[in-house]
Amino acid sequence: MAFTSPLPSVTLPESPLTPHTLERAAERGDKAAFIDGASGRIVTYAEFEDLVRRQAGGWLEAGLGKGDVVAIMAPNCPEYGVLFHAVALAGGVVTTINPTYTSGEVHHQLVDSKATRLVTVPMFLETAAAAVADTGVKEVYVIGEADGYPSLSSIDGPPLAEQVPVDLDDVVALPYSSGTTGLSKGVMLTHRNLVSNIEQSLGAITISDDDAFVAVLPFFHIYGMQVLMNMGLRAGATIVTMPRFDLEQFLSLHQQHQLTRAFVAPPMVVALAKHPIVDNYDLSALKLIFSGAAPLSAELAEECGRRLDCEVVQGYGMTEVSPVTHATPMGMYKPGSVGVTVPNTETRIVDPGSGKDLDVDEDGEVWVKGPQVMKGYLNNEKATKATIDDDGWLHTGDIGHIDADGHLYVVDRLKELIKYKGFQVPPAELEALLLTHPQVADAAVIGLPDDEAGEIPAAYIVLKDGADVSAADIQSFVAERAASYKQVRQVTFMDAIPKSASGKILRRVLRDQAAEG
Repeated sequence: MAFTSPLPSVTLPESPLTPHTLERAAERGDKAAFIDGASGRIVTYAEFEDLVRRQAGGWLEAGLGKGDVVAIMAPNCPEYGVLFHAVALAGGVVTTINPTYTSGEVHHQLVDSKATRLVTVPMFLETAAAAVADTGVKEVYVIGEADGYPSLSSIDGPPLAEQVPVDLDDVVALPYSSGTTGLSKGVMLTHRNLVSNIEQSLGAITISDDDAFVAVLPFFHIYGMQVLMNMGLRAGATIVTMPRFDLEQFLSLHQQHQLTRAFVAPPMVVALAKHPIVDNYDLSALKLIFSGAAPLSAELAEECGRRLDCEVVQGYGMTEVSPVTHATPMGMYKPGSVGVTVPNTETRIVDPGSGKDLDVDEDGEVWVKGPQVMKGYLNNEKATKATIDDDGWLHTGDIGHIDADGHLYVVDRLKELIKYKGFQVPPAELEALLLTHPQVADAAVIGLPDDEAGEIPAAYIVLKDGADVSAADIQSFVAERAASYKQVRQVTFMDAIPKSASGKILRRVLRDQAAEG
């Protein structure tokens, strides 16, 4: 059986992304669209739209063609939003890159996405310069100024009055995700996907032009890209950008700007619930804290809610669904629930063994279907078919149940992904890296529960005979070759990795051993 949303259906506009997002920008005029948190610099809605249109015209003058891919590797700032929408308005595709990636990881994404331009900031130029070698990138632009590189501000032409013609099923955003299995893959999200999910999300998560919030969750991540940047712009909210999470600055910005909403990941909820410094700031304007990207315990949500006297709720989704499929509207909080199915979406709970549909309060794999489901994985038909079936149902790899009121509870994962502070860490990728160490004979990686991070990557290592390697040596080896969030936080040496008869790592055995101490 398919569970539908208890919320009213919403109208899904037949519009490309940027014209929809900026539909009311002109009438909002001098209202702040973005505030740069560090400097206080304001970009109004009128200014933002003008910058988007001029930069879109500049991209066309610079030779950007329809479907050309522009890569962004930058922290959150107002220029990120301008660039994203200028490329979209010009008919291009944006691929968003995690700035903490190593040059090898960036290189993989540039090659796989066929990016023709890369935009970054001076801080990451060294990584960018190494990454673009032997790729299709024609030019590296800098947000700001740096010797030897053109500034993004040079992309400035006659304002583009209309969207370059696109089909609504053309790809506009290409974030990368590990998905339900395997290494990082490009997720093809179309204009229709993103516009639909903006409206679906606004049908469940109330945001208006009276609201303001911090955008510290990165715009390169689908949560930051869609829920904070695009949904915020469509709703007419004020978005205060932060390049990285700093608790004191986060609290100070809430007090200074009287912010009404907070979109966070679980580690931030931990800080808000437990850190003594929180009591030094006025957060009385805060009406709702919305947590996503990783599981949040009911106990922690309620502790934070009591301290700050506001609702602390959850949502659920993934990059492959643009990203929201479930959310908790204000006034509908249930402890431990990730919310109800959003409008114009269906959910099924399916027995992973038999494929049989399950009923209320029965645990099975969560399947979802709706206009927000991705077009597929770039250059990877096999992975696409393994994730989306012939009837359009996306198999999430998560285990959960729906109660009689339509609330979803996610209780486990079929997939092996580790969620470290909301970021996806594929164990197979770290295992492959560890096996390149000259003194490692075998390796397995699992996620272990952690109060602050949600899960931490833990490595189990079998050394070659006669090897003399410490846990610190293993951690340093990974640190030199992988992004910061993929770092191995715990190392255990053992005689053999537990495996099935077919050779598959028995991660559950390792988790049970870790739980037993």
